[in-house]
Amino acid sequence: MERRNRNILVILIAVVITVAVFASFGLPLFAGPTPTITLPTPAPTGEEGPGGSSQGAGVRVEVTADTVQSVIAAMDRLESYSRTVTTTLEGVSATAQVWVDGDWTRADMTLASGLVVHTIVGDGRVWRWYGNERNALSWPATGSSVDVEGQRIPTYEEVLALPTGSITAAGYGEKNGVACVYVEVWVEELDQVERYWVSEANGLLTAAETEAGGEIVWSMTAGAAETPGGEAASFTLPDGTVLHTVGEE
Repeated sequence: MERRNRNILVILIAVVITVAVFASFGLPLFAGPTPTITLPTPAPTGEEGPGGSSQGAGVRVEVTADTVQSVIAAMDRLESYSRTVTTTLEGVSATAQVWVDGDWTRADMTLASGLVVHTIVGDGRVWRWYGNERNALSWPATGSSVDVEGQRIPTYEEVLALPTGSITAAGYGEKNGVACVYVEVWVEELDQVERYWVSEANGLLTAAETEAGGEIVWSMTAGAAETPGGEAASFTLPDGTVLHTVGEE
């Protein structure tokens, strides 16, 4: 009787060991391969990424010609700010003070001649007057504040509007000491190259240039954005009509 009990105990132990081995090694054969997730490897602090900009301690989203517009669209942006923008066309420069408050933009551009061009864009319309004129011209806006309606002051929105197929290069880079997302575009019909730099810090276009025949024929650079920028802005026409009050929707 005792011998029989001992045999039963041995059999039970063998069954338990067999089940344990099967659970550890046999089940994965029937369950199929376990899915894996590959995470990007953070670059060491100070290591340079594409375009020569520092990667820092965090992990950046990969920027390619196919993804750069999505990356720029997802950036956080200032709602109210002011800054100085300088544009140069074939060696002739103009400087503009630009104020942005929500969907409203005002630009006072001083031309090389000294004439100041005032432009306000908002609520689907454009208003413009020159110097100390008392009357402002007005017409429907063609979209957002892109290009401030003909003054060649582009915004990040211009990059988002580019045909994806025309983007020839994209990545991280530094421009005028600012860490940026860089985009290069080939404009076949004009036989020229356009380049844009969007600040990583605030999502605003900080520089742009156009190259034709191996020469830079147009460029734009923006100074640091000051916030809150709308406090000094006046969205008022020269006849006293208030179009927008800073801070209001």
